Amino acid sequence: MTGRPGAGIRVLVVEDDPVAADAHALYAGRVAGFTVVGVAHSRAAAVRLLERTAVDLILLDLYLPDGHGLHLLRSLRAAGHHADVIAVTSARDLAVVREGVSLGVVQYVLKPFTFATLRDRLTRYAEFRAAAGEASGQEEVDRALAALRTPQPAALPKGLSAPTLAVVTRTLRASESGLTAAEAGAAVGISRITARRYLEHLVTSGRAERSPQYGQVGRPELQYRWLPSGAGTG
Repeated sequence: MTGRPGAGIRVLVVEDDPVAADAHALYAGRVAGFTVVGVAHSRAAAVRLLERTAVDLILLDLYLPDGHGLHLLRSLRAAGHHADVIAVTSARDLAVVREGVSLGVVQYVLKPFTFATLRDRLTRYAEFRAAAGEASGQEEVDRALAALRTPQPAALPKGLSAPTLAVVTRTLRASESGLTAAEAGAAVGISRITARRYLEHLVTSGRAERSPQYGQVGRPELQYRWLPSGAGTG
């Protein structure tokens, strides 16, 4: 199915966890050229929505409360739905991956993931989709497929290291009430200023949020909290 001209790439989010579904829809809607046209929390809801809404791309959770995501995809193909699919899941079974590819899954995004990860996949999918027309040869076909299949990890800002970011991320995720930069720095063993740079990176990439912490003498401190963007086990 295809969307109306000028509507961009029309996306359906199928995800059983409401918090994760909202996060995935928010992420997809932030990528230029993509429009989220619906969110479904079950296989049945997805089928109903697809009956009345034109969809180009489905962000598909594989573990749904009323059936496996690939069972949904198989039934959609049998009914003549040709929307592309990006599987958004924690499933790491390569047999499932192979079956998904045979049914038209063009990418897999493993939970939990960041906005930058999904943005990269969607951007590459858009490039692949835009490469319409007849290829001049094998090299052009290979380039188109490479754009779809081999995403590169997002580069960290200068001065940030992946190992330290991983430690700060784990520390923030473990705190239910959130952390200030000073608290995070003390827990990780880095300065407050350095901790704030990592925390701000998490905010910019959509993995954390910040809010002022009032009730103390002087200027309020910023409190950082992890966002459950990768929530859900499907």
